[in-house]
Amino acid sequence: MAGRAHILIAGAGIGGLTAALSLLRAGCDVDVYEQAPQLGEVGAGFQMSANGTRVLYHLGLGEKIESVAWRPGGKEIRIWNSGQTWPLFDLGTESVALYGYPYLMFHRADLHGILVDAVRAEKADAIHTGCKCIGFDQDERGVVLRMEGGAEARGDALIGADGVHSAIRAGLFGADEPQFAGVMAWRGVIPVDRLPAGLLPPLGANWVGPGGHIVHYFLRRGELLNFAGFRERDDWQVESWSTQGTVEECLADYDGWHEVIRTLIRNIETPYKWALMLREPMERWTRGRVSLLGDACHAMLPFLAQGAVQAIEDGCVLARCFAKYGAPDEALAAYEAARRARANAVVTGSKETMQRFHNRQLADPAAEQYVNEQWQPDAVKQRYDWLFTYDATSVAV
Repeated sequence: MAGRAHILIAGAGIGGLTAALSLLRAGCDVDVYEQAPQLGEVGAGFQMSANGTRVLYHLGLGEKIESVAWRPGGKEIRIWNSGQTWPLFDLGTESVALYGYPYLMFHRADLHGILVDAVRAEKADAIHTGCKCIGFDQDERGVVLRMEGGAEARGDALIGADGVHSAIRAGLFGADEPQFAGVMAWRGVIPVDRLPAGLLPPLGANWVGPGGHIVHYFLRRGELLNFAGFRERDDWQVESWSTQGTVEECLADYDGWHEVIRTLIRNIETPYKWALMLREPMERWTRGRVSLLGDACHAMLPFLAQGAVQAIEDGCVLARCFAKYGAPDEALAAYEAARRARANAVVTGSKETMQRFHNRQLADPAAEQYVNEQWQPDAVKQRYDWLFTYDATSVAV
């Protein structure tokens, strides 16, 4: 490893591991420090558009990710109470034809495991578990990452990939001030064999309604169904993915919704709930030899399905900057310059999308007209093409 930049990464989530793999492939030495005592991604499913799958194919993981993912034929919009349906995207051959790469749905644990194995194939001891990062010090010689219990690690640069409650961000810029978005979320994963045969077509769906919406799609080659529900409420403001709710409470939030939705909720064994928080786009991510990645610097509402994808883009561009510039301060400055406007635009777009999904015009009898206006093909193309066509593997750095 002598002569190579040694990069420390706080956090072994999807973004941190993509960065680690990309940096290792770019010729850097990397060590990743994860607070969990053992590796394993919590959460449920997430969607990955072509701008994300492009990076994973670029890293040589195409065959592996396709073996665990579900490739939808398309996505549709449905009205909350009637179930009336409109096509949203053709995501079968059209995603590849238009954007070069497929649109895939993943269980987080599946993609996480692939990334762990790929990082360890490059450097067997790169990932260190049971290491809670609490702060850092930097000088002209490098960075020292401090961990709970007194352990330290020294490197040439540090990347905070430690999520929405990032200790590295707090060390750079102080505590953040998130604002409650007025929306709480429900999530659950349902084994498909628990559902009535023929209940759902092989498509992803966005059910839109006044004050709330629901997204569902299949995972793990179609063996599971991911359910994510969003409801405007002000009585639950805990930002955690691990708080258990009840089926009864979730059903109450979707009283009057279509029976398909209520059937899905009844088949969630353990629904989890969390509050959605708004964070303003950051104007700086970097100071000296320390920078941020993913939710640590551009946490966003989940309404464009871009949170994990933006972290993956970050990791790819970060590695390209180290490959081009070498010196940590130059590489990190170039990384921030290349990524900040893009990621911050997605933060803003995600916030704006909430109002479209929850608009009061979706109450009868205006719903059909509203959907026709908001999801006509040219409007959809304008909202999504700029996301899907972005190429982190070649964008100027």
